[in-house]
Amino acid sequence: MSAAFLHETELFLHQQIPLTHAMGVRVESYDEKQLVLTAPLEPNHNHLGTAFGGSLSALATLAGYSLLWLLLGDRSAHIVIRESAIRYRHPVTRTLRAICHHPDPAALSAFRTIFEETGKARLTLQVTIEEDERTCVEFTGEFVALK
Repeated sequence: MSAAFLHETELFLHQQIPLTHAMGVRVESYDEKQLVLTAPLEPNHNHLGTAFGGSLSALATLAGYSLLWLLLGDRSAHIVIRESAIRYRHPVTRTLRAICHHPDPAALSAFRTIFEETGKARLTLQVTIEEDERTCVEFTGEFVALK
């Protein structure tokens, strides 16, 4: 993806979800496999100097939201999170890096069909937060798109 496209996505997040600006969220990359969001540790740390759990949860949720926003391509649609589960496996001690993996092609196809037919569809997305190629956080979120 072009740098302009990534910057446009980042600006959308900062304008529509002010917390993303305060957290320092950046769109690092987006391709046919995944979307990567980052945030610096400094505004997102806890009293131990590691990433605050709330910031990790927020960044994982934002990664899922952003990937669905990009995949949907319908800027008039509303996206909300319906349900999520998170597992904190290891502390994050540097830049927070959330990776939202593209859903299974069959699940994405079914989501798009239902969305077009009914104006409402759900999609479950997987996000990991990694540091030094080690998974520190595992997140699963069910997102709903509404026309």
